[in-house]
Amino acid sequence: MSHCELTVLDRGTVQADMNYVVDGYAMGSASEPNPDHEYADFGSWSLVVETPDATVLWDTGSHPEAGDGYWPQPLYEAFAHVDADEHDLETALERNGYALGDIDAVVQSHLHLDHAGGLYHFEGTDVPVYVHAEELQYAYYSANTDDGSIAYLQSDFDRDLNWQLIHQPREQHFEGLEFLHLPGHTPGVIGARIELADETVLVAGDEAYVDANYTDGVPLGPGLIDDLTAWRESRRWLRDIQRRHDVETVIYGHDREQLDDLAARY
Repeated sequence: MSHCELTVLDRGTVQADMNYVVDGYAMGSASEPNPDHEYADFGSWSLVVETPDATVLWDTGSHPEAGDGYWPQPLYEAFAHVDADEHDLETALERNGYALGDIDAVVQSHLHLDHAGGLYHFEGTDVPVYVHAEELQYAYYSANTDDGSIAYLQSDFDRDLNWQLIHQPREQHFEGLEFLHLPGHTPGVIGARIELADETVLVAGDEAYVDANYTDGVPLGPGLIDDLTAWRESRRWLRDIQRRHDVETVIYGHDREQLDDLAARY
């Protein structure tokens, strides 16, 4: 059986209050009614997965002009991707020995603005872009109504792209790379099971921003949860897959410390 090879692309640092990421991180009490808040660094990444079938890009990341007016100011105030211009997709690929033309397929874990901002690179091409059907529907719904989530920018994804829709809880389109539907953060988040030569890696993505979400089961803050019940069930299912496949590495969505380690290992 052939196996995949994995490269982690460091896409820079997002700064935000820990309360957005770990629910109840700094809570007031009678003895300490005004606790200090922690403004922390979070990582942003993309993956290149070399499967026996294709070179697959996982997430296109933030638009390079995120901090220069492309992102709405209220969103940037909450989640500041302070170095998006220095870690744009093309530069991140080149730093790891790839070019945009090497990419045979793109997978969008979901379509939030910090994950879909590089899709313009693939506009008008025949490169397939895989996304869950519920995610694409919810992105358009959110961008065009007052409901849904404010974290979608229609200019990211409303483009001439070769969309390939994922419908099932588990789908495999490339050898060694299985897509896993993990609703909760958004309706259509997908993670992955990746078979490398000497280990299996799970991609939790934004199902778990940091270790506390995954290991301790502390939910994301309310602003980052679309469906808390679905989030808990997705975490339970992912941890069951981890046990059954004896997985040691589970890649979180924005854990800066883990990203530094992963970028050195893969």
